[in-house]
Amino acid sequence: MSKPTTILLIRHGSNPHVGVNVTGWRPGVHLNDAGMAEAAELAEFLEGVPVAAIYSSPLERALETAAPLARRRSMEIAQRAEFGEVRYGDWQGRSYESLRSDPEWQRFTGFRSSTRPPSGELMLETQARMVAALCEVARWHEGQTIAVFSHGDAIRCAVMHFLGIPLDFHLRIEIQPASITILQLFADTASVRGINIRQGLQYYTD
Repeated sequence: MSKPTTILLIRHGSNPHVGVNVTGWRPGVHLNDAGMAEAAELAEFLEGVPVAAIYSSPLERALETAAPLARRRSMEIAQRAEFGEVRYGDWQGRSYESLRSDPEWQRFTGFRSSTRPPSGELMLETQARMVAALCEVARWHEGQTIAVFSHGDAIRCAVMHFLGIPLDFHLRIEIQPASITILQLFADTASVRGINIRQGLQYYTD
């Protein structure tokens, strides 16, 4: 690529499970009223940003967050499974409180790079699919700005790859609901321009 691609990595909006349960790929999780308001505000906030394409995880909460932007721009949402959340296997749907005393969960929180959730995927596998898909769409949209709607842990995985940070430090990066993380991909390097952005976007994308 002779020109960088700017990727707006956007976490889905608020829903009743945020901070309460391990949601993963659980179907039927929808935005609550706060999340719907966040999605509408996000579309308005991005007014003036020349978004060339919109990609999303196929999970409902991500698609619902992307919908106001797509409607505002009269654009289609391209679904990509690679942008979905970590597959948490048997932990999916369980509350964080119920997992707190589980020795395997304790190992996972401290050694995320090498602890596989029961019947789930390694976060390294999540990271690999996220990064591969981001690099692919970046090549398709050289020199443009695109929006990718995804999930907190999946976005963390991508950010940590491009910053060269081990996944075991995963919880040191906060990705808030409906926040924007700015990533620029060049032919020979990458730049993380900002994390958890809700204002002053132009500073990060110029």
